[in-house]
Amino acid sequence: MIKVKQKVSGAFRTLEGAQTFCDIRSYISKVRKQQMDVLEAITDAFLGRPFLPAAVEPRLLP
Repeated sequence: MIKVKQKVSGAFRTLEGAQTFCDIRSYISKVRKQQMDVLEAITDAFLGRPFLPAAVEPRLLP
């Protein structure tokens, strides 16, 4: 997916932008594997209720 993004836009402007893109794609991938609604999971994440797989212990957010 990252190669497609690079081909469409030419490149990422910053390393931080590339990392953010990868983080979001990873989150979406995990949500899909759990057969959850992606838009609902993203909305919940913005509301401070991110999806965490059962095997992962939640950590405190800053």
